[in-house]
Amino acid sequence: MQQGKAFIFSAPSGSGKTTIVKHLLEHNPDLRFSISACTRSRRPNEVDGRDYYFMTPSEFRARIEENAFVEWEEVYEGKYYGTLKSEIERIWQQGKHVVFDVDVQGGVNLKKYFGDQALAVFVKVPSIEKLKERLTARNTESTESMNQRIAKAEEELHYEKDFDITLINDHLDEALDRAQHYYDEFVQKGALALSK
Repeated sequence: MQQGKAFIFSAPSGSGKTTIVKHLLEHNPDLRFSISACTRSRRPNEVDGRDYYFMTPSEFRARIEENAFVEWEEVYEGKYYGTLKSEIERIWQQGKHVVFDVDVQGGVNLKKYFGDQALAVFVKVPSIEKLKERLTARNTESTESMNQRIAKAEEELHYEKDFDITLINDHLDEALDRAQHYYDEFVQKGALALSK
């Protein structure tokens, strides 16, 4: 199955990884987004098969039994996220590289799966306080959900060492430029030549 390269962007929620991934997709025609499967509720404006493959928990568990995932995780109780093998095959058959926008544990699992064929980037904000500000500004979280996300972010920071590169997203323009540099370098030279 392994043909193209894989770019993995993971971060505590609210760190800006989705903005960075969207920027790379807009500026690199040889890159395609890996659509994750999940069991969470669809947000307004989200489309099944474009933003996520939305499944019920029982549908998701059935696909686990079928060994249909590259990786999957129960992120919160009853809330599953995962990467379908068929999704990677679809993108590589088009002769494109694949980019993942996944939670931290998913990123660690994908890096283990793809090895040197993947560049794993850990995106983080300069501080937990800054993360709280960003999540508050989103206005999509209840107080309980916010506290859950902050606690999870503090835990996820321990996984930073398992990624190839850390990208600090303090100033978005600079973070976007660095992400593009990492992409260009990895496509051209591969993992061994990559400067940290």
